[in-house]
Amino acid sequence: MGVCLYQSGQGRARDGEEHGSAAWASPKQVNAMFAQKQNKILTRHVRLGLDTHKHRRSLNVLVIGGSGAAKTRSYVKPNILEANTNYVITDPKMEVLTATGGWLKSQGYDIRVLNLVNLEQSDGYNPFRYLRDEKDALRLVNNLIQATTPKNSHESDPFWTKAETALLQAIILMLFHEAPEYEQNFSMVMRVLEYAEVKEEDEEYVSPLDLLFQAMERDDPNSVAVHQYKVFKMAAGKTSKSILVSTAVRLAPFNLPQIQAVTDHDDMDLYTLGEKKVALYAVIPDNDSTFNFLVSLLYAQAFQALYYSADQIHHGALPRHVHFVLDEFAAMPLPGFTRELATMRSRNISASTIIQNMAQIKELYKDSWETIPGNSDTILYLGGNESSTHKYISEALGKATIDTKTHGQTKGRSGSWSTNFQMSGRELLTPDEVRGLDNRYAILFIRGAKPVMDLKYELTEHPAIRHTVDGGGPPYIHKGKQTAAFQGTPFFQAFSADTFHEEKENAA
Repeated sequence: MGVCLYQSGQGRARDGEEHGSAAWASPKQVNAMFAQKQNKILTRHVRLGLDTHKHRRSLNVLVIGGSGAAKTRSYVKPNILEANTNYVITDPKMEVLTATGGWLKSQGYDIRVLNLVNLEQSDGYNPFRYLRDEKDALRLVNNLIQATTPKNSHESDPFWTKAETALLQAIILMLFHEAPEYEQNFSMVMRVLEYAEVKEEDEEYVSPLDLLFQAMERDDPNSVAVHQYKVFKMAAGKTSKSILVSTAVRLAPFNLPQIQAVTDHDDMDLYTLGEKKVALYAVIPDNDSTFNFLVSLLYAQAFQALYYSADQIHHGALPRHVHFVLDEFAAMPLPGFTRELATMRSRNISASTIIQNMAQIKELYKDSWETIPGNSDTILYLGGNESSTHKYISEALGKATIDTKTHGQTKGRSGSWSTNFQMSGRELLTPDEVRGLDNRYAILFIRGAKPVMDLKYELTEHPAIRHTVDGGGPPYIHKGKQTAAFQGTPFFQAFSADTFHEEKENAA
């Protein structure tokens, strides 16, 4: 019986791992598991191959690094210089476009730029061009509302947002169905709002926009645009006026001539992002988020267009891998991003989500923040000074079992000295040790492999460095595509004074 118990106990034993089995892997070991001919660059000595069927990992990477941790220099630029995927790049301050645009263009890439730093150098982006049906129009409005709502704003009454949503849905659906293509843009949305007059003292007043929707209802009583307009009109005169003012304030950027010039036509051609060599740069200022909602809309529609192409045209994966390089991820909300991060792999899409610390995504995504590291098979920590991030990395590294030696001494006439050896557990790195990480080093996690501590990649070692500003090459200057203004009859010319009175008599 004693022998049986001893053997049973031995079968459950994990010698040397009693308190944890965490250990470091060498860069060489991990690189041998995941590197291929075409790769993403992670650290000085570790690569992640682009063929996910071989290593069975997604290509989603969560990059964490505070200011000065070399996120752009050691990760963003080197991976763009690889020129082995298509790119959608968030570019704070225009640094990345200036440095890498010329190299990608020389490699046959079509360079497209939404430039919110210098609007005169921007290509056009018109969200209306990606409306295939009414569902897309409703989705655009929902994304617009989310993207233009300040972070951490708490509404005491959601009525106002819902009322704005109904009004915008009505106007955008009306333009989608009734207006010629050249007037399907947000400049026209602002113009339509001007026709939505409300007189508080006269509840029976009929505005030009009321007449338009009455005419639409006669043609199609089941029009979704008409139904949504009726939802808006349920509000009393004073309330309706407040809704109109609130909507106009939300869309105020579209009154600026520079924004109108960018959004009245489209050069982004989002449906081809996965078809041929394309690099799309979204240039944002690092000190002003006023217009960042446009990038949020652009990315939301880019995902929709790519998913449509993958599912409906290619019935699976896109022909070319599309890599979203989301630098300064916390600078703008991306509606639906956590859902897309979980489903993009099968469509040949990946995202590098780049943040300064874990607190940023906790603030942005509250209850669902864990889905971002959870759906990123690779986490690259470059250093930082935020305590919850230190704790997160320390816990992710796990505990190791170590030998400890203790000494004891008993004094007196029968004094003695003893030494004891025992096993105990210790974090591979404690939070304070994570905080003290040498700025030359990074900590790398790839799902299913032991963690690696390795030197950060050195940009100057890349073979293409001489073609960039960092290597002494010329800066890339993008010239926005010039689209001729349409010379035609405005849609709302129908609402001249004579026509207005005629429609009013018909309505009566």
